[in-house]
Amino acid sequence: MSKGIKIATIGGGSSYTPELIEGFIKRYNELPVKELWLVDIEAGKEKLAIIGNFAKRMIEKAGLPIEVHLTFDRKAALKDADFVTTQFRVGGLAARAKDERIPVKYGVLGQETNGPGGLFKGLRTIPIILEITKEMEELCPNAWLINFTNPAGMVTEAVLRYSNISKVVGLCNVPIGMEMGIAKLLDVDHSRVRIDFAGLNHMVYGLDVYLDGVSVKDDVIQKISDPENSSFVKNIDGMGWEPEFIQALNALTCPYHMYYYKSKEMLDKAIESSKTKGTRAEVVQQLENDLFELYKDPDLAVKPPQLEERGGAYYSDAAVRLITSIYNDKRDIQPVNTMNRGAIASIPDESAVEISCVITKDGPIPLAMGDLPVAARGLVQQIKSFERIAAKSAVNGDYNEAVLALTINPLTPSDAIAKQIVDEMMEAHKEHLPQFQKETVSMD
Repeated sequence: MSKGIKIATIGGGSSYTPELIEGFIKRYNELPVKELWLVDIEAGKEKLAIIGNFAKRMIEKAGLPIEVHLTFDRKAALKDADFVTTQFRVGGLAARAKDERIPVKYGVLGQETNGPGGLFKGLRTIPIILEITKEMEELCPNAWLINFTNPAGMVTEAVLRYSNISKVVGLCNVPIGMEMGIAKLLDVDHSRVRIDFAGLNHMVYGLDVYLDGVSVKDDVIQKISDPENSSFVKNIDGMGWEPEFIQALNALTCPYHMYYYKSKEMLDKAIESSKTKGTRAEVVQQLENDLFELYKDPDLAVKPPQLEERGGAYYSDAAVRLITSIYNDKRDIQPVNTMNRGAIASIPDESAVEISCVITKDGPIPLAMGDLPVAARGLVQQIKSFERIAAKSAVNGDYNEAVLALTINPLTPSDAIAKQIVDEMMEAHKEHLPQFQKETVSMD
């Protein structure tokens, strides 16, 4: 590694990439990146060129000797990489729009990582991730896979169970966004706040909150009981909690809990939005178009503030902080998706959990949290069983397991509706679900 670090970013043409570049620039003294390979598919050619040129301008302005390579050749990018980051979307935002629109017709929430949308994003994504892990075994067996691709928990679960890669960490910007939100609520610098996180991706709870190492959970619970203070993530139009609920739960919720604890209200909002301003995917498409217009500007050499509206705020902080901590064996505490290994008592040891970990050169060591509050435990176990069956369905191309996975998801009201949604979404996404084609033909 003394030659400098090689990083391969799969999905390099993403609008999020400038976040990553900014992170590498800020932390260059601790993380001497020599080569950054941005990989995409032919269909993303124009975006990759725009992002690549912008990345080069950002690095040139910073005066750093980081080489940026743009390629459609994933294997060339992976060869001898030290870290591989994944941030791709199979089928693009058009696929996400289907994930959000189709379920609503059946009175079920359509959302990127929850319910039917989360299932189908997983079914499209997991086979590609497992292809990447096979290539990593051959081309960069010692590299760390840092996965930011949603649904991050299900993807991490699949890599842990169905690949030979053990060096995998799933990452999400929700926990760091919660920390930032709490710091703002307390009117203190983010560096002074730490939360004990435990649960699953987009289903994580804050079990305790520390300010300068002293628990301030009671004060924070009181503050977030105020409806004005309950949502910290840009891409969820949150509503306040009932104070009695949040005080009795006695834990911090993440913004995605709104879909489970306020299912009716969030479904009503989704139905209303799809009629008026469009699905979230359609809103994001416009944001992306605007961002890429900005990125084209030859005079722009710093990340534009509009990127935070995209929902990926703090991504670079989370991703580059994690890579830096592994590289430097920092042993600081960060929330990541990793193998449970007994840290949460009611989740299988070999399953992926989202939990506060000590980050070492050998990867994350989860902090033992005992068990989740009894009020949260059942929901987390239900989502974990959904993730496991969904991952199995993705790997085996098993239609029946896809119906089962969706039926046991708490956002789905019945097996009959689950089957109808699965049938329509299988058809809508069939070009990105090759593993199911034989099976679905035989079902007809």
